[in-house]
Amino acid sequence: MPALHHAGLCGQHGGPVSGDVLMMNRLSQPAMLCTLVLAIATSACTTNPQTGQTEINKAALYGIGGAVTCGLIGAATHGSVGARNSALACGAIGAGVGAYMDNQEQKLREKLANTRIGVERVGNQIKLSLPDNVTFATNSFQLGSAAQQPLSDIAAVLVQYANTSITVAGHTDSTGPAAYNQTLSEKRAQAVTDLLATKGVNTVRIRTMGFGPSQPIASNATVEGRSKNRRVEVLIAPDQAAQ
Repeated sequence: MPALHHAGLCGQHGGPVSGDVLMMNRLSQPAMLCTLVLAIATSACTTNPQTGQTEINKAALYGIGGAVTCGLIGAATHGSVGARNSALACGAIGAGVGAYMDNQEQKLREKLANTRIGVERVGNQIKLSLPDNVTFATNSFQLGSAAQQPLSDIAAVLVQYANTSITVAGHTDSTGPAAYNQTLSEKRAQAVTDLLATKGVNTVRIRTMGFGPSQPIASNATVEGRSKNRRVEVLIAPDQAAQ
């Protein structure tokens, strides 16, 4: 391969850098990134002391995602050294956010273990699903007595883990007028927000909205499906301070 003499492709002493050397440098960037990712991936495997089974640590997985993304950016802008430094920095940030949300998820699962409120991990976010037969009477937006303690427990965790933003979203089934369902979904979401606020959650963190019947999670053709669709969801997402 002939030597390349472009001014930007010269070595330390001004001499030309061969195409072979350039190709090796390019190849070394993904190789270095893969080495970093493999190192983080190895740390992601842990053993559950109760079951003895090997499990994946979510915080480390988020570190892998951060390392890959930022490593590629660093490689493109600063070469192999940039790839290494960017991957390490962003991997640490991703793992930090993952651990923060892991701990919050565990607290919520413990608090809500004996309720019918669903706790679901969606990436680095946590989604709580509050069925209407737990939280509201039929066609009502007044919180029932059975909802008071679980929502108080949720609020306590949200206060403890303050570096998150919260979306409270109301949903209905498709029975009845669309305008009525839209209003009902908004009022139910607001009722949940109001209770969280009375328990100390800063409303600056909360976005409240209603979707009516527009986002079903089951068929509205069955009683069971309609029951699943009538719900309030609380989505908890980390903010920048969660790093």
